[in-house]
Amino acid sequence: MADLPWKNAMLTDFGNSLSRRGLLGSLTAGVAGAGHAAQTRQPPEHSLLVDLSRGPDSVLIQTESTFENLERHRDEWNRGDVVVRIEGHESSHEPQRTVRIRSPKTAPHRLRLRWLGPTASGLSYLGDAWERSYGDLGWRPLEPERILPWHFLAASGTQIAACGVKTNPSAFCFWQIDPDGVSLWLDLRNGGTGVQLGKRELVAATIVQASYRNVSPFNAARQFCRALCDRRRMPASPVYGGNNWYYAYGKSSADDIRSDSERIASWAPATEANRPFMVIDDGWQPNATAGPWDRGAPQFPDMAKLAADMRRIGVRAGIWTRPLFTKENVPESWRLQSPNARTQFDEHRGVTLDPTIPAVRRRVEEDMRRLAGWGYELIKHDFSTFDLMGRWGFTMDAAITDAGWSFADRSRTNAEIIRSLYEAIREGAGDVMITGCNTVGHLSAGLFEMQRTGDDTSGRGWNRTRKMGVNTLAFRAPQHGAFFAVDADCVGLTNQVPWKYNRQWLDLLARAGVPLFVSAAPNAVGPEQRSAIRAAFETASIAQPLGEPLDWNNNTEPEHWRLQGKVVAYDWFGADGVSPFAG
Repeated sequence: MADLPWKNAMLTDFGNSLSRRGLLGSLTAGVAGAGHAAQTRQPPEHSLLVDLSRGPDSVLIQTESTFENLERHRDEWNRGDVVVRIEGHESSHEPQRTVRIRSPKTAPHRLRLRWLGPTASGLSYLGDAWERSYGDLGWRPLEPERILPWHFLAASGTQIAACGVKTNPSAFCFWQIDPDGVSLWLDLRNGGTGVQLGKRELVAATIVQASYRNVSPFNAARQFCRALCDRRRMPASPVYGGNNWYYAYGKSSADDIRSDSERIASWAPATEANRPFMVIDDGWQPNATAGPWDRGAPQFPDMAKLAADMRRIGVRAGIWTRPLFTKENVPESWRLQSPNARTQFDEHRGVTLDPTIPAVRRRVEEDMRRLAGWGYELIKHDFSTFDLMGRWGFTMDAAITDAGWSFADRSRTNAEIIRSLYEAIREGAGDVMITGCNTVGHLSAGLFEMQRTGDDTSGRGWNRTRKMGVNTLAFRAPQHGAFFAVDADCVGLTNQVPWKYNRQWLDLLARAGVPLFVSAAPNAVGPEQRSAIRAAFETASIAQPLGEPLDWNNNTEPEHWRLQGKVVAYDWFGADGVSPFAG
């Protein structure tokens, strides 16, 4: 324990029989020791975590062949040509520290910043997800191996500590916590190899730490998300309406969409102030789940006319796209050279595009501009994290992507490349509303009005909707209004999903103050369903206070909510409970 002086001192004072729990509970002040004694002091009295504002105790760099500790010289850490600067500054909210790196010759893979200091015992931790969540968010005890992407909260009663990086960093960042300190990892890679920065200095991330007292963890999370995001972009009015995916699953036509639009319009309030959306999901284009995006399939002969018809019917037209995957003939140089891109070509004969190629970026902008020009007022773009990183969020973990491949432009990090893609989508779409699905929320804040924050719900079974939808609404609701509007996905209203559950899910989404989309099969909507949808649309069309999950500390699919100033209880499980075999 030579490198943990507070432990040495406490063991000397109280004897080796003292337990770790007792030891941590006793600590109220830092103890000087060998090495960087000033940097290994305890956090202030009553703090739950070590104080990050004093700078890290060590900085580690990973390159192609090795992990090495950098040497500290005041506010700089260096080894060879690598120089890391960590600058402290105050903001209007919380103290912040910005991490900068210069590495003209060495191609860095990752940095690890490590703060030493005891962590209070008995805390519960809430982390975020790389892109969408997959029914996997929740408060948990200390798990040293667990990675916490972007930011986390640590709670003990009404005392909450929060650590994170501000939105739009130039690195994929995750935290790890253990009894002896806190680590922040910054993934600087380009694809699965080191980034070639050349002469430029990379502003990798800005670290924020905050503490809250006598507020609920939910409200602390909301405040902290606002502190992390300087730029947010929200819809001009509450978003509600329809989407055809969860009953059609790609089998649809222009006439079907006109019928859907008529039903959605008839269920909406009789006002022109805030008309509902009708989103055409995957299936309108010539190739399933793939481009090109310049025309419709035979059953969608005129996409511009369809958008005009939808407006005439009384809905706002929305459309789905997958911007980086196509089955058209494109130049070889446009193709992404990654293991996943090769697999997708072998299995689906589709090409994954490399957005670092200027011509590909222009193509993305042109596709968005065309969709907007056809008259679509909402563009939902999908699959880009999987197409670029080759993994779904639940398999990314600390690795994020496969090793050994790179983009055509090796001078930018993965985070910078993804952010640049989002900027191209924004630029091409103009003022049209954008929803990101399978996108990285921490990199899209300020560019997209909405974010599909969880994996797909379902029109084929309730288990999936409860797991994906309820979980993401509860645990990512604090990002609503702080980063963007949180879309917890649709009510898949079909005869395969019991109405007793869909009715409750519809009610929660309508009253929680978040976007509401209904994917309603015509044969599943009777008088009771029509009445419930009309009431839900009436509520969702008007701004509502954000719903708060009340039992989220001990239930990953909360059933008790504060909605519109009242406590509401739902029953997500019923007599049959859950099924590990249901989709």
